[in-house]
Amino acid sequence: MIRGVLDQVLGKITDSKPVDYMTTPQNNSDNISISDSAVRAIRNSLCAWFAVNQRELPWRQSYDPYQVWIAEIMGQQTQMERVVAYFIRWMELFPDIGAVAKAPEQKILKAWEGLGYYSRARNIQACAGILLDQYDGRIPDDPQQLLALPGIGPYTAAAIASIAYNRPCPLLDTNVERLFFRLIDLDIPVKQAPAPGILRKLAQEMLPVDNARLFNQALMEFGALVCTARQPLCATCPLAGICYAYQRGTVGLRPVAGKKRGRTDIVMACGVIRRDDMVYIQQRPANDLWGGLWEFPGGRLKEGDTPEQALRREILKETNFSVFRLRPLATVVHHYTRYRVTLHGFTCLPRKSSKIPVLHSAKRYAWVPLSGLADFPFSAGQRKLLGALARNIS
Repeated sequence: MIRGVLDQVLGKITDSKPVDYMTTPQNNSDNISISDSAVRAIRNSLCAWFAVNQRELPWRQSYDPYQVWIAEIMGQQTQMERVVAYFIRWMELFPDIGAVAKAPEQKILKAWEGLGYYSRARNIQACAGILLDQYDGRIPDDPQQLLALPGIGPYTAAAIASIAYNRPCPLLDTNVERLFFRLIDLDIPVKQAPAPGILRKLAQEMLPVDNARLFNQALMEFGALVCTARQPLCATCPLAGICYAYQRGTVGLRPVAGKKRGRTDIVMACGVIRRDDMVYIQQRPANDLWGGLWEFPGGRLKEGDTPEQALRREILKETNFSVFRLRPLATVVHHYTRYRVTLHGFTCLPRKSSKIPVLHSAKRYAWVPLSGLADFPFSAGQRKLLGALARNIS
């Protein structure tokens, strides 16, 4: 039925001449626009598709603003399957804004462990405190008020207002950008002018002011499940008849990627310092990239270093500990956005002269039994070493 509506509104498509539903030529300028009839057809098609195919996500049961907020923050650069698992556990631990605001920071970071970008978790807690103090524990529906809160940028503010409150705020995530680029076959890099202006204009034109929640979710879900980056489902796509890229055979070329940033390789060494049945760990300062997380001490290799040389030097520099009897534990590799970190882990012992650490780069330290390490939040790379340590002593 949907395809029949599209055919009636837009006319049949031939391989040689796709329907002209744009009001100005391709890639002309910010003036590229889609005709009213095409907008109606796209809205109807996507909303009908979403009604049948939407994923059963827990925050969609009630669209509670608190739940929508947490889901949106968790969903930044995280696959949906992982978001759902973390979301469910988070809601069990922190069922409302008050629980977040009053929780110890270490409990917040532990619940976030594995999602990365830990500033997001700290911002959530800071935001929860402001919401309690200034908004009686309520999340505002005004995007401008949302933007003033820590950790909430333009996209997240629009998403909360739109999905939680059905406010007419257009949304542009990676999935929506890809869908729009293919629909109009835009042949310029996605982040290069005039592309951002074109995309914002299309998102605004397509948004139904009385049904923003449904349509915005339909757009994002469709991009995630049908108009995917790799192997899109063009053969069964209800928008194939009005998709310029599909008609021209350029789907695999859209969107056009911009210049890729170079990757930086970092090589580090760290030591699991053992004293009897206890292990030394230290907490990173609050203003650090992994602020508040715990770690085994160590640091970067310098040119010409062996991992063992770097380990002894960095532990001495960080703690005044002199270590010996180094034994390889594991070498793990982890990726952080534009960085690839290779981490050489060792077990080692402190010399008798190393009694109490003198902290030069950490916030505090602790001697913890092996069984207690699981209670502390660690970064992803360090957690891989924890796994190797558990296997080593089992």
